[in-house]
Amino acid sequence: MRFRVRQTAHVFERVGLAMAGAACGLFVGAYVGSAISALTTQGFLMVMMLLGFVGFYLGIDTPQLPFDEAHSAIDAAEFLSAAGTLCATLTALASVAVIVLRLDPHMAWTWLALLGWIAGVAMQIVGGAKARMRK
Repeated sequence: MRFRVRQTAHVFERVGLAMAGAACGLFVGAYVGSAISALTTQGFLMVMMLLGFVGFYLGIDTPQLPFDEAHSAIDAAEFLSAAGTLCATLTALASVAVIVLRLDPHMAWTWLALLGWIAGVAMQIVGGAKARMRK
């Protein structure tokens, strides 16, 4: 019984993180979509949210390698996941700031936000998938 409760709690935690990722994707999509007229669609918002959901589900809480002499090399999966999480959340924070403060940044910043988000969630997805495949 205790194992099932722990497993259920872990699934709840991961789904909560995935929903946070979807919310981040919504903020980035709203900012980018408001600045680039071709991306002002519900489909674009859904793709951004789906990327965030999958990225944060897989990329946060990745299984780590043991920390000992036998595993002294850099854990690429853990590094990708951490870097992707930082990049994606930083992009989401900047997007929220632009929306809330009603800023009008240069178009280059908008494209950088889009690329930063895509790179961040891609690193999370690859890192999380790599960590789970080595089990």
